[in-house]
Amino acid sequence: MSNQKLEDLRLQVDDLNLEILKLINERAEVVQEIGKIKEKQGVNRYDPLRERHMLNLLKENHEGPLPFKTVEHIFKEIFKTALELQENDQRKALLVSRKKKAEDTIVEINGEQIGNGIPSFVFGPCAVESYEQVAAVADSIQAKGLKLIRGGAYKPRTSPYDFQGLGLEGLKILKRVAKEYNLAVVTEIVTPSHLEEALENIDVVQIGARNMQNFELLKAAGAIKKPVLLKRGLAATIDEFIHAAEYIISQGNDQIILCERGIRTYEKATRNTLDISAVPILKQETHLPVFVDVTHSTGRRDLLLPTAKAAIAIGADGVMAEVHPDPAVALSDAQQQMDIGQFDAFYESIQKFMKTYEFQA
Repeated sequence: MSNQKLEDLRLQVDDLNLEILKLINERAEVVQEIGKIKEKQGVNRYDPLRERHMLNLLKENHEGPLPFKTVEHIFKEIFKTALELQENDQRKALLVSRKKKAEDTIVEINGEQIGNGIPSFVFGPCAVESYEQVAAVADSIQAKGLKLIRGGAYKPRTSPYDFQGLGLEGLKILKRVAKEYNLAVVTEIVTPSHLEEALENIDVVQIGARNMQNFELLKAAGAIKKPVLLKRGLAATIDEFIHAAEYIISQGNDQIILCERGIRTYEKATRNTLDISAVPILKQETHLPVFVDVTHSTGRRDLLLPTAKAAIAIGADGVMAEVHPDPAVALSDAQQQMDIGQFDAFYESIQKFMKTYEFQA
């Protein structure tokens, strides 16, 4: 008799477990609907006042036998899981998400297919200083069979008294050099008002680290028909970086290249700390190509080659680095730019390294 009662009670527990399971899943479905409404309204997913209200309601209606602290712990875990469910739904909805688009996005620039499995390269001076300076670097880039050149016409600097770039004159120099050497221009634009004049002279709009969350600039870049190279902010999380890219793609432009350029930490040995693990994370979370800027992440010429190798080895779609004919007299970032001879040695070493990974440049 006692065995039969035990079995009946166990069956009752099984039924209750299934009922709890059903209710938890029903609750999750309701929470997902709430998440969709919150997203449309731009409301934060987590609402501490709402959580406190729910816990108070439970406490008012709790009759035991479980201690309320146990009940509170159980429901806090349910609340936490529900919040994670909303966050996952939001990630799936992102246009840049790998879950939204399984295949890799290929960005084609000047015949160069970025994101096709073979690393690409962008070299050039930190800032455009003169035609002769840019042409000297362009000549070396072209001699290597490369198709892209970078150079800053607008230079957001920490100090307002530092060289800020040549502006429109710098853009025109880049365009002239690019035409002469059959190169595509990558340059930074710092404000939406400069986009119109820039589009006549450049091929790729770069949005720098300091402007990663300049949302009006991101939206303006999303409305154009040119590729955008988006750099990660100095203290931006990967989630913030991805959402910055979402601002661009949400306006219709999916030709986006993400660029890890180091983040600010307590470490002083390098200019920034290269977050090399960001590369595979971004490749897994998004369908966009990912570059690594080894110059700004390290700030040291002696670290450019090993970090470039690390970037390629971990799966980056490209590497960016700075080159100047005479770094000692450069108007910005003199200590971190390669001269032409160093550039030649750097690129030769990279080519040898790539052969070990069976890449064909």
